[in-house]
Amino acid sequence: MNGIKKQSFILASASPRRKELLEKAGYKFDIVVSDVDESKISTAGIDSAEFTRRAALAKAKDVAEKFPDRLVVAADTVVDYEGQIIGKPDSAKHAEEIIRKLFSKPHKVITGIAFVKKDAGLEFVDCDITTVYPKKMTEKQIAEHIASQTWQGKAGAYGIQDGADEFVEKIEGSYTNVMGLSMELLERMFGKIS
Repeated sequence: MNGIKKQSFILASASPRRKELLEKAGYKFDIVVSDVDESKISTAGIDSAEFTRRAALAKAKDVAEKFPDRLVVAADTVVDYEGQIIGKPDSAKHAEEIIRKLFSKPHKVITGIAFVKKDAGLEFVDCDITTVYPKKMTEKQIAEHIASQTWQGKAGAYGIQDGADEFVEKIEGSYTNVMGLSMELLERMFGKIS
């Protein structure tokens, strides 16, 4: 593991939360944002977990084309509400609709992680699933959350690290997965390729 932490890789993500989690864990990496638009990836005939694996792999492959001799790590997070894939909201109204839905009953946060090193023929992808049991939010809490704009750029229109944890009864699984990158899964994946 320490060898991987010393060895630099490319993170194919603009997410400040992923960057922060990796830095805190001591990883060395460069950031090259993928040009893949995950909204263009078809969801037909696949479940949420498979979607995150496909999206993460597409992002990693996109960046690996430009840097074939480097290990590229990419991730994609969605929220699964009764089998429906919930991505990032595109407006305050959309964010409110998502919050009202998700904070009414348990939902799953799923993050796919992909490793690609083109010149080594390495392609490795997996995902982690965390179940979130929410507390019912009041109208005032919903309004304050939407006004805060902390929902922007986040799958499910909330960030558990941005104060949304007060609206969560409990979680089953990885807390960092709900933030957008399961550090437990990432470390297991690094363990398999090192």
